[in-house]
Amino acid sequence: MSAVWDFFGVSETDKAHAICNLCNTTVPRGGASAKCFNTTNLIRHLAKEHKEEYAEFKKRSVEKEKETPKRMLKQTSLDSTHPYRRDSEKAMGGTRKLMEFLVLADLPFNIVENPAFQRLLAYFDPRYLLPGHTYCGDSGLNDLHRDVHLHVEGLLKDGSPSISFTTDIWSSDVSPMSLLSLTAQWIDSKFKLRTAVLHAQEFRGSHTAAALVTKYDNMLQMWQIPRERVHVVLRDNAANMTKAMREARLPTLPCMAHTLQLAIHDGLLAQRMITDILATGRRIIGHFKRSPQAYCAFHDVQQQLGQDVKKFQQDVTTRWNSSFYMLQSLLEQKRALAAFGADHDVPAFFNSNQWGLIENIIKILEPFEELTRGISSSTASASDVIPSVMALKRFLSRDVPSDHGVGTTKAELLRAVTRRFDGIEDKPLYSLATLLDPRYKDRCYSAELKAHTQRLLLDLLAAQMSPDEEQGPGANNTDEPAEKMPRPGSLSSMLGEIMQEERPQRATPAVSQLNVYLSEPVIPQDTDPLAYWRDNQERFSALTTAARAYLSAPCTSVDSERLFSAASKILDDRRSRLSASKVEMLLFVRKNLPLMFK
Repeated sequence: MSAVWDFFGVSETDKAHAICNLCNTTVPRGGASAKCFNTTNLIRHLAKEHKEEYAEFKKRSVEKEKETPKRMLKQTSLDSTHPYRRDSEKAMGGTRKLMEFLVLADLPFNIVENPAFQRLLAYFDPRYLLPGHTYCGDSGLNDLHRDVHLHVEGLLKDGSPSISFTTDIWSSDVSPMSLLSLTAQWIDSKFKLRTAVLHAQEFRGSHTAAALVTKYDNMLQMWQIPRERVHVVLRDNAANMTKAMREARLPTLPCMAHTLQLAIHDGLLAQRMITDILATGRRIIGHFKRSPQAYCAFHDVQQQLGQDVKKFQQDVTTRWNSSFYMLQSLLEQKRALAAFGADHDVPAFFNSNQWGLIENIIKILEPFEELTRGISSSTASASDVIPSVMALKRFLSRDVPSDHGVGTTKAELLRAVTRRFDGIEDKPLYSLATLLDPRYKDRCYSAELKAHTQRLLLDLLAAQMSPDEEQGPGANNTDEPAEKMPRPGSLSSMLGEIMQEERPQRATPAVSQLNVYLSEPVIPQDTDPLAYWRDNQERFSALTTAARAYLSAPCTSVDSERLFSAASKILDDRRSRLSASKVEMLLFVRKNLPLMFK
């Protein structure tokens, strides 16, 4: 404490002031809050009003400084500047957090040698010594990868008996490297959807079906996942992928988003009228992309018209919805384009008939865009496919006033969707998933398809049950006499077959629970189906295992595509010399590390 307080005391009525013991004068302490208090005003008061006491204050201050143990000051100074030992808890923890930051932020390891980055960390803790980039890329990454790998391994062992997968192939634009992905998705015992990246493995040589089969076998063996746990593998429609799944005898489904892309291309984007409109739109947008002067002038026109300053969106041929967004952006700027074209040269323009067609095309494609966004979400599942396709067909089959000029286009789209999604109701991976989704149940099926799908589910459940569970009450009743068997080929035998087909199903727990489940109303579309099963797993105990399996299947391979989007940020122009094994490690940690934070 300062020696000045030998001559002052704190005011009892106002802590922000001190009272001079010599003249009872109130002196402010330098602020309104405790963190602002200081003794400057008190010392000035002594120096001005009480010179003898001020001299005594200075003398006492010198004596107090001499009383402070110099050895303690020296030790404190050394402790605050001496670097942490490399093997200390503080240094090792800091390095771990540094590695997590570098991987999650997609930063190159040599940033640790950047002077600006070093100054930033030194500001927060000057005692922490940054490791070199070689350590980060080798030991640091290996240690982090090992810990994340063990965590994912534990999740898979404790997870569902059925796991769904997605896979795809990606080729880098900046390096001669191709990667084969494998992502896993399952529902745990608490009915929470889990996802993990298992591989983004280098795929060298020809991408043949045989090579793919070998790769998938090695990947599953590496994680000790038996084929019985593979519920389904989502892949694109490429011939080599389809053949590989068939030869590997893995249950598989095509990516719905990719199939939808093909249907729209067949029914809409392949038509001359539409391709002409898209070509004109690309020429208009390309003009502004290449000319900053034209873009600035167009922005001025937008402001003069009181519109928000927006840029046009260029389409990508491999993404149909990018063409939809391009037409939307052009239609939104119709007035601004007309005003700009009155005073400036534009390489192409739409006539009034084409503007009308653009508006009608957008209305036709809006449900497709809504569906694409829905199935690309992390919660979309295979249960959404049949209801979504049925809704699309109903929309395309209805005549509305906005069909003027695009009626043929709409009919072609309907034919393309019907052709591309033909037979999906006959695929158990789709039909059973829809039946077990409480948002849909059997409401999307005809009477014949309802009975067929229910029989499929009951046969599946019977195969999973023990003999005692499968037998219903009265199954062992032998009091009834055996029925007399009619002569084969007789009319009685034919009638017996008909009666056998219509016989009510034996009352087993699965049959009873399924009847109760289907008799109840469906839940709202925006409700989480997994929350429903979590709340009703005791009521429908015979159905929950099947629900965990079939609702785990995604309807697209979006997880693999997002993985490769992350890969393009890691393997970029600045890090094009990274090895494939290093890229896989970075991707694995980048995608799975957040699982350890939950």
